[in-house]
Amino acid sequence: MPLPVHIKPAAFVLSRNNLFMRTHSPSRRSFLKSAGIVSAGFLTMQKAINILNAEESLPVSNAYGPLIADPAKVLDLPEGFDYQVLSRVGRTMSDKLITPGNHDGMAAFAGDRGRIILVCNHETNPDQGIASPFGIKNELLNKVDKKKFYDYGFGELPGLGGTTTLVYDPKRRRVEKQFLSLAGTHRNCAGGLTPWNSWVTCEESVRLAGEGIEKDHGYNFEVPATMRPKLAEPIPLKDMGRFNHEAIAVEPESGVVYQTEDRGDGLIYRFIPNVPGKLQKGGRLQALAIRSWVGCDTRNWKDLSINEFKLGQSYEVEWIDMDNPEAPLDDLRYRGFEAGAARFARGEGMYYSDNRVFWICTNGGKILKGQVFAYTPSPYEGTEKEKESPAKLELYLEPNNGEIVEMCDNLDVTPDGGLLLCEDGDEDNFLVGVTPDGEWFKLARNAYGNEFAGACHSPDGTIVFVNIQKAGLTLAITGPFAWL
Repeated sequence: MPLPVHIKPAAFVLSRNNLFMRTHSPSRRSFLKSAGIVSAGFLTMQKAINILNAEESLPVSNAYGPLIADPAKVLDLPEGFDYQVLSRVGRTMSDKLITPGNHDGMAAFAGDRGRIILVCNHETNPDQGIASPFGIKNELLNKVDKKKFYDYGFGELPGLGGTTTLVYDPKRRRVEKQFLSLAGTHRNCAGGLTPWNSWVTCEESVRLAGEGIEKDHGYNFEVPATMRPKLAEPIPLKDMGRFNHEAIAVEPESGVVYQTEDRGDGLIYRFIPNVPGKLQKGGRLQALAIRSWVGCDTRNWKDLSINEFKLGQSYEVEWIDMDNPEAPLDDLRYRGFEAGAARFARGEGMYYSDNRVFWICTNGGKILKGQVFAYTPSPYEGTEKEKESPAKLELYLEPNNGEIVEMCDNLDVTPDGGLLLCEDGDEDNFLVGVTPDGEWFKLARNAYGNEFAGACHSPDGTIVFVNIQKAGLTLAITGPFAWL
């Protein structure tokens, strides 16, 4: 049976034709094609953002209008939109385990016969039994082969993070199955999709083995996007570095992987794989630096005058090799900064689109409300020749106004080249949009007051999926999106 659907007054109902999905798995070619759709939109948006006054408040969207209070007190949306609850913490899944809580980063993949595959992180610690897939007291632990756990915790403190995979039929608006797809990790926060049809999930933890924990944490893991209930092999991608991971993005031409670090003094990393598309075969870790600006501070936390990292200005980039990437002292960011790498304010969500990598710094900016950066790779990315034509970095957005956006976290690039930003503030949290023309708007407000996470769109752009983390919900939003 489908899970309950909440319908707004005068709800917009999508036709079956509009909900038709591709019936094949996405290839590298389709990954590039979908990423390229947004180029014109981003050029237009950049021009508009440059004239945004930091004193302006966030207007009501011209396209969508004001938000309407939800009688069910879940999600406020504009007139004509509705939502469906796809996943809820505590429900029994298809594999007879329990839907874990703390839903976080997420990605949508095209499945067979028009289905959508959602791979979702769960930012859960080993002592948070209320959000465990194995029951509050881990009474279902024996239903999973302990070899499928990264960290079994001696059977007493198993890792309760990881991922679930959900298979959704958009024509029937029905969840067909949901199952655990990675077990035994800690605090899986965000991650990123790859051109080869997988999800790289990131541990936001640097806990070391000991005191009931069997293994060190702070790694990335790869989870195939599959419709068949299956646990991924829990192989830590150690060459990608051990640190407080948040998100990744892949440049499909080179296979280079970019990574954010969720620390107030974190770095941005690049992983050059030995074999593109084969992350388990190792590679080289580097940290981002600004040419001719040793130890650049991009956070703009003070009025730095000539040392301010300026909005819209293009800076040439170079990369610094990092040794000992497993970093048992959790000191990669210190060593990188001392070697000349640039410092960032809590790097979080990350997304590749149209030969650029966008990432969020949650508490960057003069009033600590958030920044969005845009990185343009070199035509020779990851090779010695990139010195002839270096990559470029710009501070793309920094509104410095909590009425516009507050503590943005995950992000999505919409099919028309706009942005959707997930807020993680102290009180009201919104799903904040920026149109290709530079108009800021609020697409949704959650009634729980805790963070939005995991915003992503279906492969055909007709659905926006998003999580409300502490409520333990995954929602599907439909309606007259401007990009349709």
